[in-house]
Amino acid sequence: MISEKLKTLLKNDASATEDKYEFLAELREFIHRELSPNNAMPVDYVRWVPIEKISANDYNPNSVARNEMKLLYLSISADGYTQPTVTVYDKEKDQYIIVDGFHRFLTMKSNPDIAERCANRLPCVVIDKDINDRMASTVRHNRARGKHSVTGMANMVFEMLDNGWSDADICNELGLEEEELVRYKHVTGFSKLFENYEYRKSWETKNQIKLRIAAQKENENANNSPD
Repeated sequence: MISEKLKTLLKNDASATEDKYEFLAELREFIHRELSPNNAMPVDYVRWVPIEKISANDYNPNSVARNEMKLLYLSISADGYTQPTVTVYDKEKDQYIIVDGFHRFLTMKSNPDIAERCANRLPCVVIDKDINDRMASTVRHNRARGKHSVTGMANMVFEMLDNGWSDADICNELGLEEEELVRYKHVTGFSKLFENYEYRKSWETKNQIKLRIAAQKENENANNSPD
């Protein structure tokens, strides 16, 4: 039986936690790459990465309220980690950069009891993406849960455009409608992003609407005044 062989190998491993993690990581990678029929799926290979080798990204538009963070802690405390954090591996820095799951990471960083239970290691999967694709992956994860910051999304859209993606690329990769994209462009305040695009009153801000109504009333009063 394979389970008995593994037990023997682990017993001969001097019971060192670090060595066990390394051995199991090699075993999981071998099964994933050589044996698994699902090796195209990142979740097929979950790695327990030391927390000090994980870094947050600088573009995530997601935000979580304090109460939700408390609930996340209670969930992990009661049920353990049931979802891995999605990362990309930066070979130069030897760091796993978070694409999705920052708050799972933050929960471990902020709570010694969670870190101790997991031997200061976070369950992660790794995807291979460039920066724009990483941003798109982050947004897709956030939008699938219905959570993202409008300002953060707008800033990310601008950065993706600045990195060379077209409007069509962004709409396709982020699952945005064209009008949503224009609204995000508007939030950035960069007027150059509106070149060659028709402005519509439905995208007016509340302040713009108030000013327009005030101007209309002023014109009506002027027209109704006696000569």
